[in-house]
Amino acid sequence: MDKRNREHLRKTLDKKLSCYILITCEEPSENGEMPIEMTYCGEESLVSYLLQGAQLHLDQNGEDVELSSNVTTIRLVE
Repeated sequence: MDKRNREHLRKTLDKKLSCYILITCEEPSENGEMPIEMTYCGEESLVSYLLQGAQLHLDQNGEDVELSSNVTTIRLVE
């Protein structure tokens, strides 16, 4: 992530937010594993609504992406 994107993220998270979701992934390891972490803050029903809306948006507007079977490490952080 470049400096401009980090600054945009910092400014966004500095706002008075009722909810946010941050999904990050590390660079793939030599064996192809890519740890994924989701951090969220806010009411769980709102988090669920935001995730469903994002998934719908990606399904309608995004390109088909096939995840590798090596993506096995997903950790949820509250």
